[in-house]
Amino acid sequence: MRGTSILGVIVVIWLVIGAIAAGQRGYYSGDDTNCAEAGTILVTIVAGPLNYIGANPKIDCKLPEPSK
Repeated sequence: MRGTSILGVIVVIWLVIGAIAAGQRGYYSGDDTNCAEAGTILVTIVAGPLNYIGANPKIDCKLPEPSK
């Protein structure tokens, strides 16, 4: 039981560090959010501390356009 709580704390700290990195890169300040921006924010948060050792994850997604 104790190992699970320690693992949970580590995961939360990991995600908080990723959220801070996304904020420092200015990802939260965009007025117009699209698929690529939302994906980039998500993978930056998941990458956590790896952002500070050189990781710079980016997502490029292209959604299909509706037919005319």
